[in-house]
Parts: sequence; C-alpha cells; structure tokens
Amino acid sequence: MPKGNNITLSIYAGAGGQDAEDWALILLKMYQKYSEKNNFKFSLLDKKENEYGGIKNAVVEMSGDNLYGILQNENGVHRLVRISPFSSAKLRHTSFAFVEVLPIIEEKEFPLEEKDLEIETFRSSGPGGQNVQKVESAVRIRHKPTGIVVNCQEGRSQFQNKEKALTVLRSKLHQLAEKQKVKTLEEIKGEKVKIEWGNQIRSYVLHPYKLVKDHRTGKKIGNVEDVLDGNLDKIL
Repeated sequence: MPKGNNITLSIYAGAGGQDAEDWALILLKMYQKYSEKNNFKFSLLDKKENEYGGIKNAVVEMSGDNLYGILQNENGVHRLVRISPFSSAKLRHTSFAFVEVLPIIEEKEFPLEEKDLEIETFRSSGPGGQNVQKVESAVRIRHKPTGIVVNCQEGRSQFQNKEKALTVLRSKLHQLAEKQKVKTLEEIKGEKVKIEWGNQIRSYVLHPYKLVKDHRTGKKIGNVEDVLDGNLDKIL
C-alpha cells in the first residue's frame, strides 16, 4: 500500500497563457509556504520556467505525517480570476492550473522493467531554456508502453535525479493502474495517457471581489491572500 507520509506534487499551467504560468508559480509557492508552516519536507525535483518568471510545470517531493491523506483532494484544476499583471489595459483574466498529488510507491511494490524505459540525460536549464550547467546531470525517463515522460533536474548528481525520476514514474503508473482497475503493470501496456483538465475543483477570485471557493464542498473563504500565503487548512 502507498505510504501516507510521502507524496509527489506536480503543477501544470493550463489555459491562460502567461497568466496561467504565473498562476502555476503562485500555487507552487503556496504549497511551499504550507509545508514550511507545518514542518513538512519540501524538495523541488523539476521546474520548467518561462522567460517572464512563471513556470510551465513543476514537480516536488513532500513528506510529513499523513501528508497524502491531507493533500490528496488537491488533485484537480485550480482556477484564478484577477486583474492580469500582464495586461496594459488592466483587464480581468481567468487562468487555470492543474495539480496532481500522488503517493510515493516503493520499488518493491511496483517494479519497473529496464526494457520498458528510455533514459536520457541533459543539462539542467534555467529560464527560457538556457543551460545553466555544463554537466548533463538532469534525467528524462520515458515509459515506452504508456508514453509517460518524467524529468528530474534539481538533484546534485545524475544518479540522484534518475532515482527521483523513477520514483515519480512509479507513482504515475500506479495511479494509472488504479484508474484502470488492473493489478499488474503488464495489463496497462499499450494504453495511451490522456491529459484532461475537466472542471475546476476550486476557484480563487481576487477581482471584482475576494473569495476562495471549493466547488466540491461549497466551503468559502473571503481572505484569499491568507490561503495563498500557505494557510491551506482554512479551505481543506
């Protein structure tokens, strides 16, 4: 069974262009602040930045008492409504980001076959894709049967990045197997992974009023800034 204390949390910018990539960064900071306030361990595994300071996606590893139980309902689309800081006309803009929370799966619980893996190394990159390291320590792993691709570039060594990437891959494959209600990895071979955003689970409105609303529970909080500052317990 998955551990309840260790998770990978991924954030992907969705519809909304620059605003969505800025929103993805805001969410990343929110979860980091939440971790700091609750003494959870927070380690960045991968981050793809844009040239404006936002992020296209990011993956972190978190650990803490019953962390999966606490954050598993963060899975889904998060919607932001605000005056766009990128609009010269100060127009209101709606943007979306997708959050994925997965329990960390041990190797013995979900072993992977080397023949199913395509492993590449590359240089860790900074904003705009500029190389910031001369050594190819970053690792990209593609699971050939399903097409799932994971990256890890924040570790100090290629070995460390490979191990972390395999951890994320196992978690993603485990989730896929759970969704398809199969018991072995062999049974999900050949299946294509689809990215479907669906409807938002939570909205964060900064204009024309201030409100955080969870669309599943109906819970509402007026102090949006407090939630974005890491006080997630008020809306969880």
